[in-house]
Formats: sequence, structure tokens, C-alpha cells
Amino acid sequence: MENPIPKDEFNRLLQLADYDLDNSELESSLKDLTKLAAKVAGTNISLVNLVDSFTQWSVASEGLPVMQMPREDSVCQYTIMGNQPLEIKDLANDDRFKEKFYVTDDPNLKYYWGVPLKSETGHNLGALCVLDTETKHINPEKVELLHIIADEIVNRLNVIKSVALLKSEVKTSKEKQMQVAHDIRGPIGGIIGLAQIIKEQGDKNKLDDVLEFIKIIHTSGKSLLELADEILSSKDKAVKTPSLNPDCEYNLVTLKEKIESLYGVQGKQKMVQLDVETKGENREVPFPKAKLLQILGNLISNAIKFTPSGGNVSINLILVEKENQKELLTVVNDTGAGMSAEQIEDIMVGEGKTTNGTSGEKGYGFGLPLVKHLIDGLGGSLKIDSKLGEYSRFEVRLPV
Repeated sequence: MENPIPKDEFNRLLQLADYDLDNSELESSLKDLTKLAAKVAGTNISLVNLVDSFTQWSVASEGLPVMQMPREDSVCQYTIMGNQPLEIKDLANDDRFKEKFYVTDDPNLKYYWGVPLKSETGHNLGALCVLDTETKHINPEKVELLHIIADEIVNRLNVIKSVALLKSEVKTSKEKQMQVAHDIRGPIGGIIGLAQIIKEQGDKNKLDDVLEFIKIIHTSGKSLLELADEILSSKDKAVKTPSLNPDCEYNLVTLKEKIESLYGVQGKQKMVQLDVETKGENREVPFPKAKLLQILGNLISNAIKFTPSGGNVSINLILVEKENQKELLTVVNDTGAGMSAEQIEDIMVGEGKTTNGTSGEKGYGFGLPLVKHLIDGLGGSLKIDSKLGEYSRFEVRLPV
């Protein structure tokens, strides 16, 4: 069965990369919305899933631990294909999912309902979904509420993106403050939408539901106030504080930790050894984190995908500093399937073809061309050395 691929997939992935999100740090910002979604739908489980080139990242959850899975195993890969919610009454009776691990084994899911998380440019970043071990019925009123929650999730992602931009571009702080102020209007709209639902339903509202709505309104309002305070103080803090800013900077140590925490799971799932090493003396020198996880994450996921069980993927991180100029050198080596000269040429000119991994993982063909595009946009360089059936070596140089 072929993988579903959105018509404008490359630009969808570019849009997701533009958010420059750290998937491991979104849970606290979105947890209340997943809890509310499960409450509204009457389900045991709710997830906020972001779908990239290789992986579905559950960045916030209710009823299940935050997790990741190969994109080809997910239900949400179908949800992001359109603009309307996707409902599956019985996953066990659907040929696409009946043999998936989350249906045949714990938690033995049966019901799925998901709505795309649509960005302002019209691209689906992922999906908000609610799931259960029993069939459910979601009436039109609840559907409307779930749409509002999905919009609020995207609004919060926009705020996170804007704050990161503000912190990393101190010289244009006034312009960024105006941009963030504009983005704040989105979350305010979500708050107003929830309040309007309560007003329109009148006596039909249940006390528990009203209390949940009030909690989410309070939380959103509080986060906006905190954001306003952060904006007002960000310029002075950024100028006066030379230490590492976790919101917009990494050093080799923190980047190594991020890679291991995010992609070590993929290595363990496939029994591929993942080794990350930092070299040189500049291990704690800060540098901007812009697009690093998107670039390195795609390279690492690709290396794991095309390395057989028992193989090895190694990542070397080096920060070179010359004449006040810094360059991040990253080398990703694998003992995998390798590539032909034609395949390498396709990547270097920004083209990609769908191929399968060493354990039958489905390919989408956009991961490495996306990496090349992002590297070019940052003024960096990419070199590829590979031999069919033996190895691939990716060398990335980025001015930081």
C-alpha cells in the first residue's frame, strides 16, 4: 500500500521547518489543550501530532506518554491529506491499520478522529486527534469545539515561533515586538471563541464543561500576560546576558543531548547503534540553533532508515572558530545501503525519489532534498560520499 503524500509536500515540510520547533519542549505549552480535547470528545486519549519527512512526533498528549513513530505507521498521515476531519470508527476493520501495533497490542485502539493543524499559509503541520478503545460519537457541537482547540494549538505554535525570533534578533527587537503583538491576536481569538461557545449554549452547558473552558481561558490569558512581560524585558536581557539562551542557542553539549534524546529512540527501535561525539575545545561555546534539528534530524532519520539492524550511525560535532567567525561541522556516517552517483546528484539538485528502508520502511523522497534546501538557505555546504551496499557519509558545514 502506497504512502499518502500531500500535493504540496515539499512546501509543507518547509513550512514546518520554518517553525524551527524543538519537539521535546512543546508538551508544557500544549498539555492543557490535549486534556481539553479529550474532555470535549469524551475519549481516553488525545494527541497533538506533528508530521515531518520521516516521523510522526506526538508533542503533547493526554492518556498516553509522549511518543514518536514512523510516519508510515501513523493514522495522521491520512488526516493531513485534506482539510476536513478524518473519522475511523473501527481501526481493526480498516485494512490500512488493522495490523498496526497500537491496534493489535496495548493500548488496542479502536476509534480515531483527527483534524488537521493548518498553518496561516494553508499547509497542514500535523493533526489534533482523539482516540479510544471503544467506538464514539462526536456530535457537531463537539466537532466545532475541537476545531477551535486545533486553531488554538496553531496559535500557540505561532507565538512560540515569534518569541524565538524575537530573542534571536535583538537588533530588530522593535519590529519583532510588533510582529509578536500581531500574533497575540490569534490566541485572543481562541479565547473569545471558547467564551462565545459557552454563551451560545447557555443552559445546555454542563458545569464540568464550563469549568474546563474557564480553566483553558485562564491558562491562555495567563500565558499571554507572561509573553507580554517577556517581550518587554527581552531586549535588555539579550544584550546583557552572554550565557547560553536555551530558547535560541545551543552548544555542542546541548546539541549532542538533543540528538540523543530525540533520535536515540529510532535507533533502539531498529536496533541500530547511534553514537554522538563532540570534538575540539569549543564544546560550550554558544551558537544559534536555527534549523539545526530540522537539518540534522532528517539526516539522522534517513541514516537509521537505510541502515540494517546491527549497523551503526555515528555523528561527529565540531565547532571551528577562526577570526571571530564560527562554523559548525557535522559529519553523519552510516553502515547502510549506500547510494548511487545518480541518487546523490538528485539530492544535490534538490530532487528526491521515494525509496524503502532496509527493514521495509516506506520512503517519501523529500527528506534529503529538504536538508539541501535548508543548508543552502543558511549559506552552508553539503558533501555526500557513499558506496552502494556499504556506507553513506554526509558532511554539513554551517556558518554560525
